[in-house]
Formats: sequence, C-alpha cells, structure tokens
Amino acid sequence: MNNSVASTLRLAWASLRILLVLTVVCGVIYPLVVTGIAQGLFQDKANGSEVKVDGKVVGSELIGQSWNIKGTDKPDPKWFQGRPSNSKYDPMATGSSQLGASDPTLVKNVKAAKKQVAEFNGVPQSEVPKDAVTGSSSAIDPGISPDYAEIQVKRVAKANKVGVEQVEKLVQANTSGRTAGFLGEPSVNVLELNIALKELAQK
Repeated sequence: MNNSVASTLRLAWASLRILLVLTVVCGVIYPLVVTGIAQGLFQDKANGSEVKVDGKVVGSELIGQSWNIKGTDKPDPKWFQGRPSNSKYDPMATGSSQLGASDPTLVKNVKAAKKQVAEFNGVPQSEVPKDAVTGSSSAIDPGISPDYAEIQVKRVAKANKVGVEQVEKLVQANTSGRTAGFLGEPSVNVLELNIALKELAQK
C-alpha cells in the first residue's frame, strides 16, 4: 500500500470517527440533556403551556381557540369570544389575512364584523374595540383587550344566569398588566376567563 492510499484511508477513518462522535453528542446526548433540563425546570412551558381542568388538557395559555356553538360557526353567547382568526386558531396555519389597511375587502370585513359584534353584545358600534373586529398577526392570539371583555360582560352574565358584578370581577381577576410594567398592553386570556366563568356558573 503506497503512502497516498494509506494517508487517504487515515483521513477517511478520522472523518468517520468525528462523524460518529458528533452524531452521538449532537444527535443524542445534547437533545437528552436539553429535554431533561426543560422537563425538570420548565415543564409547563416545555409542554406548550397546557391548561388543565380536572386533569384534562383543555387548551394552551399561548393559543386562542373557538368558542362557537358546538357543530356551528356561530359564537356561543355563554362564552367570552376571542379575536377574529384568519386561520380559525389553527397553530399550524398562523398568519394574518395580509390585507392592507386601505384594502376595500378589509374595510368591508371590518364594517361587517363591527356590526355583528355590536348586535351580538347589545352595544353601540362606537363601543366596539379594534381587537374585536381585527385579527392578530399570528391569528392565534389567546388574549383580548379589557375593553373587548367589558362589552361582553352583560351578554355572558345573562346567558349563564349569574350576576353582572360577579362576571366583572372575573374579568378583573384574569386581566394581566403590561410586561415589566411598560411593554405591551393589558390583556385578558379568554381560555382562563371562560374556565373561571364555567366554575362560577356551576356554583
């Protein structure tokens, strides 16, 4: 065996060993360590910030969901409703409608949605906030503004046969302030609010 062939074989064997070592380290050991740390220290977030009721997963803190009458596309008056979703809250198909602010289609849709939201909640169109008629950029935003929650209070209280003041307290209890006191806007997580509402209605 001449020197050039021997040198080539040595390089090939060295490359193979490096490949095997990196495969084990990066493909097995590293993922196991990261997963172990995540499950040990951040289990809730690592598993998708699941929300459970009586041990059963009912959703995620990070993903909105539909609150329609079962088997229909009509909103259920018993529940607080979230923002419109271009993807019907499908986390595998996130994204906005991509329509510009002056697009005639968007303007038409917003006007129609504003009228529908006002009628559904029994309030003047002037009281309908922006997030009630426009979707978020992700289309799966789990929260709504306190203003949007507020215009739904009377309708929800009536449908569940509970006091308006009780429902208002639930909204306040489930309103999160700005992050670090100055980032973003106050928000109400619709899933958590509706879970609290269900508990109240069952008492």
